Amino acid sequence: VIEEENPGFWRSEAQKSLQSVLDRKLNSNIAKNILFFLGDGMGITTYTAARILKGQLQNQTGEETVMTMDTFPSVGLVKTYSVDFQIPDSAATATAYLCGVKTNLNTIGVSAAARNGVCKTQKGNEVTSILKWAKDAGKSVGIVTTTRVQHATPAATYAHSASRKWYSDADMPDAAKNEGCTDIAAQLLKNIDIDVIIGGGRKYMTPKGTKDPEYPRDFFSRGKRKDGRNLIDEWKIMKTGKVAHYVWNKTDFDAVNPETTDYLMALFEPGDLRFEAERDPSMDPSIVETTEKAIRILQKNPKGFFLLVEGGRIDQAHHAGRAYMALHETVAFDYAIAKGLELTKEHETLTIVMADHSHTVTFNGYPFRGQSILGKSPLWATDLMPYTTLMYGNGPGHKITNGKRPDISDVNTKTKDYIQLSAVPTESATHSGEDVAVLARGPMAHLFQGVQEQNYIAHAMAYAACVGSPCFYCGNLLNPSVTPIK
Repeated sequence: VIEEENPGFWRSEAQKSLQSVLDRKLNSNIAKNILFFLGDGMGITTYTAARILKGQLQNQTGEETVMTMDTFPSVGLVKTYSVDFQIPDSAATATAYLCGVKTNLNTIGVSAAARNGVCKTQKGNEVTSILKWAKDAGKSVGIVTTTRVQHATPAATYAHSASRKWYSDADMPDAAKNEGCTDIAAQLLKNIDIDVIIGGGRKYMTPKGTKDPEYPRDFFSRGKRKDGRNLIDEWKIMKTGKVAHYVWNKTDFDAVNPETTDYLMALFEPGDLRFEAERDPSMDPSIVETTEKAIRILQKNPKGFFLLVEGGRIDQAHHAGRAYMALHETVAFDYAIAKGLELTKEHETLTIVMADHSHTVTFNGYPFRGQSILGKSPLWATDLMPYTTLMYGNGPGHKITNGKRPDISDVNTKTKDYIQLSAVPTESATHSGEDVAVLARGPMAHLFQGVQEQNYIAHAMAYAACVGSPCFYCGNLLNPSVTPIK
C-alpha cells in the first residue's frame, strides 16, 4: 500500500490513537449489566491469526484489521495455571474466573480441597459463581455456548462437581452416586434459577434410548440418562405460570418473542453445536443470533443481568489441529461481541472478553504482508519443502514417515478439514500454559489491567457490579467487618 511508505501516514495514525487514549475518562459507575465473552482456547496467537483472517475474508490484507475486541480500552494478562497443574483445563480455569477460587484440573465449582473424580471430597468444598451472586442480587442471568450446556465453562456457573465429565448420571461411577453426588445436567435445573440457557446437550437431559427429535435414527444421539428422568419436561413443569419456552430448532427459536419471554432453554444438538463453517443455518442459529436473543430477554430486568457467552469450539478445533475451524469460530465470536455492544449501553454494561487458556498453535515463518493466514511460508525449510504459517507443538498433525515430513507443495492448506503439522504426535493437541489476554470496557473496566491471577477476574466483576455475598463489594472492600465471598 503506497500510503504506508509515507512516514506521515504512520505518524498521523499514531497521533489519532494517542488522542483517543488521552480522551478516555475512567468509568466508575456501578455495572448494571455484565456481559462476559469467553473464547475457550483463544490464546494470543489465535486472537492475532483470527484478526488477520477476519480482514482477509473482507478482501483486506488482514494484519491492520481492527476486530471488535481490539477496541476495548483496558487490557491485562491473566495467569492460567491451576492449583495442581502448570497448564490447566477449562474446568479449573472456569472455576477460577467465575467463582474467584483456583482449583484442581477437571473439577468444577469446588475448591482445591476437592479431588478429581472423588465424590466424597466435594461436600463442604463447593464454591459459588458470579452468576449466582448476580441472581441473588435480583439480576437476570443466562448462559450461551457453542458446546453442550453441561460442558466445563458453562457448568462452572451453576454446578459443583468433582469431575467435569459427569454430564449425566450415566457418566458417573456408582460410588459417586451412592455417596450423594449428582450429575451436571441435573444440577442445571436444581441449583440456580437460570433465565436463559442456550447451547447443545439434549442427550444428557432425557432417559436412556429416547429418540432425538432431529436425528431419530442416530443411536448415538439418543438419551443417556439411567435414572429415567426427563429434565426437559421437568424444566417445563418447574416454570409453570411463567412464559417459558423450550426449543431445539431455529424455526421455534426465531418464534420466541424476547419481550414476552421469562425463560428460554434452547438445546440445538444432542451434544456440542456444529462448527460455524458447517452449521446448517436453517436448523441452528449462529452465536450472533443466540447472543442477541439472550440479551433481549435478560435486559428487561430493571436490575440488570449477567450473561456468559462462550465461543467454546475454538478450543475443540485446536484440539483437532484444525486451524481453519478454530479461526472461523473466533471470527464468529468477534461478531457476537459486536452484537453485544450494539444491544447494550457502555455507561452501564461491563463487557469482558477473555480466554480461559491458550493452545499450542504457533504463527511462524516470514510470510509476506497479506498472505493467507492459512497458507505457507514463502521461504522453505532446510529439507527443501514448504511449511504452513500456522502449526502446532503437538497434536494429531504429526506426519513423519521414514524420517521425513510430507511435501505439501501441492496441498491446499486453506480447506476446513486440513490438519496442520505438529512437532509431537498426540491424539488431541494439548493446551498451552502462557498467559491469556483479558479485555474490558464499561464500568470499572480499568480494574482489568496488569498481570493478574485468573481468579481475580471474578472478584473484579463482582466489585464492578456490586454483587456478592453479603454484598461484600459495595465500597466495603477494605472494611474488615465484612465477610468475604465464600
